[in-house]
Amino acid sequence: MSIKTLTDLQGLKEGNIAELEQIGITSVSELREALNDQTKVKEVIKGLSGVGPKTVEGWKAALSEAEPKAKAEPKVEIEDEVEVVENAGGYQVKIKPEISDETADALAKRAIISGNRPAFKRQEWFRYSKLGDKWRKPKGIHSKMKRQLKRRPPMVDIGYGGPAAVRGLHPSGFQEVLVHNTDALDAIDSKVQAVRIGRTVGFKKRVEIEKKAAELGIRVLNRMV
Repeated sequence: MSIKTLTDLQGLKEGNIAELEQIGITSVSELREALNDQTKVKEVIKGLSGVGPKTVEGWKAALSEAEPKAKAEPKVEIEDEVEVVENAGGYQVKIKPEISDETADALAKRAIISGNRPAFKRQEWFRYSKLGDKWRKPKGIHSKMKRQLKRRPPMVDIGYGGPAAVRGLHPSGFQEVLVHNTDALDAIDSKVQAVRIGRTVGFKKRVEIEKKAAELGIRVLNRMV
């Protein structure tokens, strides 16, 4: 129900209209604004005869439903602000390699195969903690795991391997190159190769390598940040 005049409000009598005028309310819009102010609400309840808090709450709900909704302004994309965020140290898209569609498909297949591949663990890793669970090929003529008897863990086999076309590639598709100084970056092809800084490189030299790699557009796989 649309509220066009004060008389459309349920529970409002003709005598209450004159009482509202004494308070300073003469239209529906003014009453709507008054009901949003707690001080005005108290004045309305005190000034109107036969009107209680429940009636005023009903008026407020009816007027809020009848309030005309403002038209939504169309969203405007501001490209300048996006550029400012990126330059201010926001998220930057990582460098992607230039690979063929066949290589991309092979990488996707390898990811699926890797997810289904079992965890190969050392023989009797669960019995002796000193052995650890790092894979070691079982040896010995009495090894039941080597003979692949029933209920024995799986062994590393060629059938668990991924596509040969992407063997050795980083999951991003880059060829990994280990570097220990800035001079090694000059021989890197940034389109297909990415660098991994050696673990023995110190902090100062690591910063220099990352800075030069950013200038040459080379991706560093183990950046500090």
